[in-house]
Amino acid sequence: MKQSQNEPCSFDPETDGMMLRPVGIIRNKIENPILAAVDDGIRLQGEMEETRTRIREMHQDISRIVVNEDLIHILDGIEDFSHLVVLYWAHRVPEKNRLLKKVHPMGRPELPLVGIFCTCSPVRPNPVLMTVVRLCGREGNVLEVSGLDAVNGSPVIDIKPYVKTLYPQGDVLISAWMQQIVDEMEEIEPR
Repeated sequence: MKQSQNEPCSFDPETDGMMLRPVGIIRNKIENPILAAVDDGIRLQGEMEETRTRIREMHQDISRIVVNEDLIHILDGIEDFSHLVVLYWAHRVPEKNRLLKKVHPMGRPELPLVGIFCTCSPVRPNPVLMTVVRLCGREGNVLEVSGLDAVNGSPVIDIKPYVKTLYPQGDVLISAWMQQIVDEMEEIEPR
């Protein structure tokens, strides 16, 4: 059933509430995010070449996802997958920056000013971020992964297997500026 734009949402955050419980925590050597929230948007932390080097290192470095011990059985069978989708909370984004409506993607002023939901920016109303990682191993409640761009100490919200056939493969449209970013990232680390 289609909802009218004037029709109230059936979920009332004032009375229904919503609670997320972290299922684990990320442990790695990333102390500062690549993008920093600033008063008027986002900004790259460092020069572009330095950023490219950091991204290259992130794709190679091993991060540990430490799942809460009381949830260890939730991981049973995970070794049968080569890649995982990790959803995590960008805990270092200040509350005031979660109110931003528009940013220049990657903090680059030469790219258009667009709505937050058009970007992968960590600065969003609910700073839930997602990345696909390679599963390198598991030891008990600890997953070793590569390609995780989260800051050390980020709470993990959920982990799902990455199944490429569940995502659209063809006829996917992205903006020209996003294609430019994708092309630049492929120069760093081809997939």
